[in-house]
Amino acid sequence: MIANSFRWEANAFIGFVERQRNLYRRYWAWEAVWLLYSLVTVLSIGYLASGLSTLGLEPSGVSLRDAQLFLLIGALLWTYLSMVFFEIAFAVTWERWEGTIEYTFMAPVRRITHLLGICAFSLAYGIARAALIGLVVVPLFKLDLSHANWLSALLIFAAATLPLLGLGIFTAILPLLSPEKGEQMAFAVQGILLLLSGVYYPITVLPLPLHLAGLLSPLTYTLSAVRDALLHGASPRGVLPSAAILLAMGLVLVPGSVWCFNRAEARAKRLGLLKRSG
Repeated sequence: MIANSFRWEANAFIGFVERQRNLYRRYWAWEAVWLLYSLVTVLSIGYLASGLSTLGLEPSGVSLRDAQLFLLIGALLWTYLSMVFFEIAFAVTWERWEGTIEYTFMAPVRRITHLLGICAFSLAYGIARAALIGLVVVPLFKLDLSHANWLSALLIFAAATLPLLGLGIFTAILPLLSPEKGEQMAFAVQGILLLLSGVYYPITVLPLPLHLAGLLSPLTYTLSAVRDALLHGASPRGVLPSAAILLAMGLVLVPGSVWCFNRAEARAKRLGLLKRSG
């Protein structure tokens, strides 16, 4: 009985992964546009750093080359993190766009299976897209990553997966709570994370209340530790405290987000909010 139940959920998980893949294949032109947008954004940040020298400006204590590396690594990481965050956060929005929300939410499948299927595809797609942008950016700006410790960076990426999924699932609740404004609220959450997490600057430059809030964001530890690994060659032992913090956050965020999602789903069904879009 348990084996049959596991097989059923595993098939459903694979089905959700394949469905997301088919959606991207159907809307490949839009994905090409967003890929171009992400590439242009990263290039703009790189040329911003390059342009500091022409203005006679130089960050105190660091070279312009180091500043450019700092900004470009932040931009590349944000491209990946924000893309994965949004794809998970838009789980409900996708269902409404496709007109499948009632079928999906009434199907005899555990909600965790549905959400993890979307998360798995989002992670794989996010890595592929960030790698493609990196293949353009690294040779274009002649970035020197010879001292990078890739094992440490991979360790942080693995540890950051859980809290990132938790944040995405929490944000996916918003369209369930508010069919009219939930999608726009997801953009607001992204903006707050961008401000607090130190994507383009150390969070120490923020006012104290924002600095303290930034310490609660898992993206802060992800960005800081990956920069240490790629810029300064930090060893796996050196990034272990950040990895432990990220894992602890994930162990809280993932179960908490799934529980909250189930509660929001029950409320949406009770009030008839699943299909409504306006």
